[in-house]
Amino acid sequence: MFRRGRGRSLRRVIGDLRPVLIGWVSYYRKSEVRNVFEQLDQWIRRKLRVILWRQWKRNWTRAKELNRRGLSHEQAWTSATNGRGPWWNAGASHMNRAVPTRYLSQLGLVSLIQKRLQLARSN
Repeated sequence: MFRRGRGRSLRRVIGDLRPVLIGWVSYYRKSEVRNVFEQLDQWIRRKLRVILWRQWKRNWTRAKELNRRGLSHEQAWTSATNGRGPWWNAGASHMNRAVPTRYLSQLGLVSLIQKRLQLARSN
């Protein structure tokens, strides 16, 4: 689902990922290891930010998108031209501020921890 060159919107990737995540959490809902759910949640969010970083492709587009999402012009340009790779940038503070967890949730991303707690309460 996270293949590099698939050319799909973030909303569509999340839409395809959603049933898989819900099924995975439902299957492992009785697991006592919260740490695994937290780490997987973090990894998924970072991978989605990688997809966005790669979609923006050029430094100018990256700076424009970061600026549009709330970063100052100077900070957006510095972040866009830092020369680091997509994985590093996806974990950096500028991407966490530009693409917060709340935004990913609005697109339909399921939090594994919250879904697990929801399933535990319903049983």
